[in-house]
Amino acid sequence: MHLKSHSGKMLSESSSFLKGMMLGSIFCALITMLGHIKIGNGNKMYHHEHHHLQAPNKEDILKISEKERMELSKSFRVYCIILVKPKDVSLWAAVKETWTKHCDKAEFFSSEKVKVFESINMETDDMWLMMRKAYKYAFDKYRDHYNWFFLARPSTFAIIENLKYFLLRKDPSQPFYLGHAIKSGDLDYVNVEGGIVLSIESMKRLNKLLSFPEKCSEQGGMIWKISEDKQLAVCLKNVGVRAENAEDSQGKDIFNTKSVGLLIKEAMANKPNQVVEGCCSDMAVTFNGLTPNQMHVMMYGVYRLRAFGHIFTDALVFLPPNVSDND
Repeated sequence: MHLKSHSGKMLSESSSFLKGMMLGSIFCALITMLGHIKIGNGNKMYHHEHHHLQAPNKEDILKISEKERMELSKSFRVYCIILVKPKDVSLWAAVKETWTKHCDKAEFFSSEKVKVFESINMETDDMWLMMRKAYKYAFDKYRDHYNWFFLARPSTFAIIENLKYFLLRKDPSQPFYLGHAIKSGDLDYVNVEGGIVLSIESMKRLNKLLSFPEKCSEQGGMIWKISEDKQLAVCLKNVGVRAENAEDSQGKDIFNTKSVGLLIKEAMANKPNQVVEGCCSDMAVTFNGLTPNQMHVMMYGVYRLRAFGHIFTDALVFLPPNVSDND
């Protein structure tokens, strides 16, 4: 009887020991796996395909001769695509009266014919089909005139001079596709709310792809519909063009998917001692989610307000487009 009890106790202890070893092994494996996960800013996981492209350093630009800087400033030509719908008419008016004057050429692509504003009728309210048609139209008509193609929604405000400065040392003959890059599952894409920039090489590759629905679907998903910016990323990935995140020399995003006001509120809540530093880049290119009135306020702050007596030491001056009535 005593022997049986002792044997049972040994079996029980052996079983507990084996369970402990198994749990310990699982725990160690979990720790090892977690140790291989790369953690980035704000506890985001940065296992992704897109790069972080930074703006040129001002000191490096100053090393370029004044003659070369003048040639560079004149060589940059940006074509702006704005996708609109009739319900956006007030924003449409504000965008037309403000920042698009600084594009070398800006055209509005609408879902249907609108009498009050000049636009190119896409004859569809599907945003992905509108985007496809707009890119096709832009490439067919302007491929020999522009190196960079910037697409935005009517709620976006853009500082085109900052965009040109960012692109200064970038080669448009390379497949660039950039803005505010986001990872969604296995896909890296540029969020349309912050604006999307394609080089002429990217436009060439996309244009060839648009004729092959099996590689670049017209439907935006057969079972469920995905957003137009994700669908664009899927198509571009098939021709070797991947999403790139645009940043300043300090690593701050310059394509913003939120308004200045919202970004400041977030900075006040998260970094109350560094509101300005924690909010936005000094060379921001876009802000999104603006009302028509906020568009005009931004125009005043960016282009009209001046501190007399303060001397700006910009390394480059981007001249306004010819025959432009910009501010």
